[in-house]
Amino acid sequence: QVIDGLCWRCDNPVEKKDLSQWFLRITEYADRLLDDLDTLDGWPQRVKLMQKNWIGRSEGTEFSFDVPSINERVSVYTTRVDTIYGVSYVVLAPEHPYVERLIENAPNKAELEAFITRMRNMSDIDRTSTEAPKEGMFTGSYAVNPMSGEQVPIWIANYVLVDYGTGAVMGSPAHDERDWEFAHKYDLPIKPVVAHKGETYNFDTWVESNHEDGVLVNSGEFDGQTSAEARKNITDALHERGLGEGKTNFRLRDWLISRQRYWGVPIPVVYCDNCGEQLVPEEELPVRLPEDVKFESGAVSPLATSEAFMNAKCPKCGGPAHRETDTMDTFIDSSWYFLRYTDALNDNAPFDSKIANYWMNVDQYIGGIEHAILHLLYSRFFVKVLHDLGLIEANEPFRGLLTQGMVLKEGSKMSKSKGNVVSPEEIINKYGADTARLFILFAAPVDRDLDWSNQGVEGSYRFLGRVWRIVDAYDQAAKENHSGDLTKDEVALRRELHRVIKKVTEDLDNSFNFNTAISAIMELVNAMYAHKDKVEAVNADLANELTHNLVLLLAPFVPHMTEELWHELGETESVHTMNWPTYEESALKVDEVEVVLQVNGKVRDKLTVSVNITKEELEALAKESSRVQEFTEGKQIVKIIYVPGKLVNIVVK
Repeated sequence: QVIDGLCWRCDNPVEKKDLSQWFLRITEYADRLLDDLDTLDGWPQRVKLMQKNWIGRSEGTEFSFDVPSINERVSVYTTRVDTIYGVSYVVLAPEHPYVERLIENAPNKAELEAFITRMRNMSDIDRTSTEAPKEGMFTGSYAVNPMSGEQVPIWIANYVLVDYGTGAVMGSPAHDERDWEFAHKYDLPIKPVVAHKGETYNFDTWVESNHEDGVLVNSGEFDGQTSAEARKNITDALHERGLGEGKTNFRLRDWLISRQRYWGVPIPVVYCDNCGEQLVPEEELPVRLPEDVKFESGAVSPLATSEAFMNAKCPKCGGPAHRETDTMDTFIDSSWYFLRYTDALNDNAPFDSKIANYWMNVDQYIGGIEHAILHLLYSRFFVKVLHDLGLIEANEPFRGLLTQGMVLKEGSKMSKSKGNVVSPEEIINKYGADTARLFILFAAPVDRDLDWSNQGVEGSYRFLGRVWRIVDAYDQAAKENHSGDLTKDEVALRRELHRVIKKVTEDLDNSFNFNTAISAIMELVNAMYAHKDKVEAVNADLANELTHNLVLLLAPFVPHMTEELWHELGETESVHTMNWPTYEESALKVDEVEVVLQVNGKVRDKLTVSVNITKEELEALAKESSRVQEFTEGKQIVKIIYVPGKLVNIVVK
């Protein structure tokens, strides 16, 4: 929405403003949202890790620095309170509420204000990026270290955000890389307070061990304590002085739902001059969007242009009131829509609890990886709140989760703005919908990105042509040829059929491995062609079994063509109402295997032998092979390497 500081639609400069807005207190559920990730066995690990990092639970200490110039205390949160004696400065976010008072009497106030404005209008992503340069300015004021009593300068900097943590951080540059870079840039003191055995602190080059635990030095009464001991003891000391306490903190922020736009759900609140904010009574819900709004440029919400919408009565005193003009974030709707699906025609409530409890939770949820955090986290939050309200029994919305990959073209995500979209109508008109489906499912694992390929589409189209022709050929064989005992080759072909049935079934049932399932079907089609080219006639019963099972296996991937083929085979019902094929264990058993005979690693012959043949019997047969004897005669056999059911390698010199 913002590109290089400009609106992506109109190119006007974007600036941040302080607004009164509405939030949902998702932070109250941070612990449960984090801990319950362990119960989601059907979710990909990377999605659970992304949510874990987003919630960002950490154990640390929150404490205060006195700021005498404004008679206030600045709170900071840290997981490394053991480095408190190494603090050489304090940094505030440019938006911190104390900044205006701190710079009031600064001789360079105008320069500071310009810096603050510039920082406020940078995106949070740019400000906190590891590649972004750290920028800061000294406010002219000082804070008092609560443990050492030393005065340290107060700076403002781009890398501190007002809505993350307390909006202030302590700078302990000897043991934090970001602080170390900032201190080097602005020539601030670096004071090591954690030592590592056998190491001397390097002031000129940052090394990874600088931020690791060790033994405290230059830390007063805490010298000699390990970092873990000192964190506890320093926290206790701050608590005794009324300046701090141990605290569990979260990266997760409360969920901002306010949007200054027309579309979206109206926030059901009215404002009364006498009674303040009041919820709209339940009997007046839902609040509907007005249709007499004016869409004008400027900062006023379109809702504010409708007098009929704006004017309301206070539900408490009955006096005049006006409505909230913000609407809700559309994530509100997507956070519970699956519950509405369970009872979509209910006019009296969002859903009936009994009906929702019957269906919930969702067995299998499929969505893009781009929803791994916000949508999925918000949905989990909603379900937990509704569970606590006694409206549903489920504590999690989705039992299983599959995150499918993106479709790319020439390495970039398909999008209209990039002009690299492939029209499905063109593909369907030229090749048919089944070809498009088959290519998409075959070209890549479903959870990976798929790079669109016109050649790949053409290949899928040719394969379906081969399927049609081989089904037609074997169908004719089933009608014209004889039945009876299967030949050795026919037993092998039937074994391949049942191997593929087993493989496709496992791929679809357990892992969404559509691409490997289709690959197995392609192998079966190749085997059918190879057998047909080798024999004059195909056993009728086997031909019938092959055609019917091949069509059934392909049906989920190419539903239209397989429906036609099913009826070509003389069936009258839909292929999609048939039972799924099952494999026979007996058909998978192998009586004979082909063993490769090698001399010094080079293939010289092949033998077809019983699977029950002993090592000694096989070695004897190998030595009797005339092709092997050509390369062993007159030579010394050093050893014989035997791989059961695979090969015999005779090593000679």
